[in-house]
Amino acid sequence: MVYVTRALVDVLIELASDADPNRVTTGVSVTPASELEGADEVPPETPVFTDFFLPDPGNAVNAVFGVDLSTPARQAQGQFVSHPVRELEVTKRDDLAEVIFVAVPPWEIDDASFAAFDRTGERQPLEIIDARAPEGSL
Repeated sequence: MVYVTRALVDVLIELASDADPNRVTTGVSVTPASELEGADEVPPETPVFTDFFLPDPGNAVNAVFGVDLSTPARQAQGQFVSHPVRELEVTKRDDLAEVIFVAVPPWEIDDASFAAFDRTGERQPLEIIDARAPEGSL
C-alpha cells in the first residue's frame, strides 16, 4: 500500500494542470505517519508521501531523463510525473524511483487520472489520507 496526503495530491495535480501540454517531473518525499496529524489509521512507522520538490523547467537534463539531479536521492523517495498525452502508466523515462506517481488529463483525483506504480511499472494500491504535518515555526 502506498500512502499519500490529499494536500500533496492536490498540489501535484495542480502542477500538472498548469504545465499542460508540457510534462512535469519532480521528486516527492515521505514523512513517518507518527509525525502527522490525522494519520491515526496508518501504522506509526509507515512512510506517507507528504512533500515535493519544485520542478526546474529550465533544466535540460531533467527534461530528457526525468530526474532532478539537484535533489539528493536520499531526500526523494518517490517521483511524480505527468503524462499530458499518454496513458496512466509508467514509461521507460519514469522508472528511476521506488514509487512513481503518474497523473494524466483531465487532472482529477480519481483512479483513471492519478495512480502509484513501482519501478517495474506495476500499479500499486494507493490510499489518499487527510493528514498533515504538525504546524511548526521557521
